[in-house]
Amino acid sequence: MLKSFSTGGVHPAENKLTAGSPIEYLPLPPVVTIPVAQHIGAPAVPLVAKGDKVRTGQLIASGKGFVSSNVHSSVSGTVNKIDIIVDGTGFKQTAIFIDVDSSDDWVETIDRSSEIKTTVTLSPEEIIKKCLDSGIVGLGGATFPSHVKLSVPTGKKCDFLIINGVECEPWLTSDHRLMLEKGDEVLVGVTILMKALGTEKALIGIENNKPDAIAILSKLASDYKGIEVHPLKVKYPQGAEKQLIKALINREVPSGKLPIDVGAVVHNVGTAYSVYEAVQKNKPLFERVVTVTGKSLSRPGNFVVRIGTPILRLIEAAGGIPDDTGKIINGGPMMGKAVHNTDIPVVKGMSGIILIPRSESARKETKPCIRCAKCVTVCPLGLEPYLLMTLTEKGMFEKAGKESITDCMECGSCAYTCPANRPLLDYIRLGKSTVIKMAREKNLK
Repeated sequence: MLKSFSTGGVHPAENKLTAGSPIEYLPLPPVVTIPVAQHIGAPAVPLVAKGDKVRTGQLIASGKGFVSSNVHSSVSGTVNKIDIIVDGTGFKQTAIFIDVDSSDDWVETIDRSSEIKTTVTLSPEEIIKKCLDSGIVGLGGATFPSHVKLSVPTGKKCDFLIINGVECEPWLTSDHRLMLEKGDEVLVGVTILMKALGTEKALIGIENNKPDAIAILSKLASDYKGIEVHPLKVKYPQGAEKQLIKALINREVPSGKLPIDVGAVVHNVGTAYSVYEAVQKNKPLFERVVTVTGKSLSRPGNFVVRIGTPILRLIEAAGGIPDDTGKIINGGPMMGKAVHNTDIPVVKGMSGIILIPRSESARKETKPCIRCAKCVTVCPLGLEPYLLMTLTEKGMFEKAGKESITDCMECGSCAYTCPANRPLLDYIRLGKSTVIKMAREKNLK
């Protein structure tokens, strides 16, 4: 019997249209816009100014504070300006605009050879520093700085490194293709993470709708000590940290606690690959694989794209915006957000762009709650979404906090299953952010 988490979950249509589309390299754009905050934590501080010449892989913004991350140039060219943009999540932030030259001149310390380097010579401390220096963050969407996750607190111990190859969001296939095409590099990355954490056991979880990835990684893993591949039942949101930990090692992360509190650290397969490139190839994180897909696209696919590239370039590579497009989603359809224009740049945490037809993107009429409790049944954290929405509507934020609204992972299972089409997730996001803001303001007093 396939493993899975026990509480809640839904089964949206998979729509993995690009699962068979090999990764392609997208040509460089004329201009890139590189935000200085592509991670959870403090924004990086720009180190360049207008008129400066930069090279591909050069550090252009330095992470300040423990929870922060460096930002590197994804191209060679000239800094045009440093200005405020509205990013893919709808928030304003600082970004560095670079006019791209034709040379694509890389920093000479980066190893651009195709040789797969399996021998890891760096110490755990050196690995963590390399991840810090290279701007490595979680590529599963949360973009938590990887050096922080690898720095196990005193008194804690990592029993299991868990690698997330689930990719449970419908439509997205960037991780799937990475496992198929870069399996050895991913596994070397896993051994590097194991060494940094001081653990001898790594479990790679992959949903059973990717039998080719399971087969390839299982075969390759036989040559890597301590790494196991585990097929998992197809159920959303299987790829969430707490749910993946429950599925693989049957441990539950308590409310307000972290995976390390139950002896686990979770990293995405894309992160493992970027760690391989950083440690073995001295390559900072300045490009990633992005899925561009949609039912009406003429040429959906998976593309390696430089950070800062406008998403319009990706969409054009996939055939252009179809006439019937009603909404463009940054991320997956369950947790992603609609974008306001196609000038927003690709960032480290962007795994996909989905173009939804107008007939499927319009919100349905919202009706009164019928007290069916479906939202409660599917919530993977055992919350009461109908109640959290109501408390937010009425401005009862202190009560919402007591009802654990900040535990919500914003998976969208509640809104997906609601027969009354109530915007549960929208209100819970508002309530959650308000409660967090109130707590911060209280702590500052």
